[in-house]
Amino acid sequence: MKKRVLVIDDDRDIVELLKIVFRDSGHEVLFSQIALDLQEINVIHPDLVLLDVRIKGFSRTGADICKELKTHPETKELPVILCSGEYNLAEIARQCKADMYLPKPYDIMGLLFQVNKYLS
Repeated sequence: MKKRVLVIDDDRDIVELLKIVFRDSGHEVLFSQIALDLQEINVIHPDLVLLDVRIKGFSRTGADICKELKTHPETKELPVILCSGEYNLAEIARQCKADMYLPKPYDIMGLLFQVNKYLS
């Protein structure tokens, strides 16, 4: 059974790159360029969320979304990987209880390794 990955990132170039990267991954990958709320994420029912910290045009950050996921009983075990160019990404990830973080620009093989690790 295919695992479902939800990518939330407002950068069109990153989204296009990740579409190519995940094309042959064997996972079902869904993309959003907007900040989704908990209810919308629950409808998608992902097995992993790859989440940018800054999402243009939205007051909620990826860290806010992560924190909400990690405090809700239905999604607290959902793996969340934060991806960002923020200088204090490790601290942001710790505060919102993300399972992992990857600084941008990230190594594509390292990204795939981490995604597959959390999905296995």
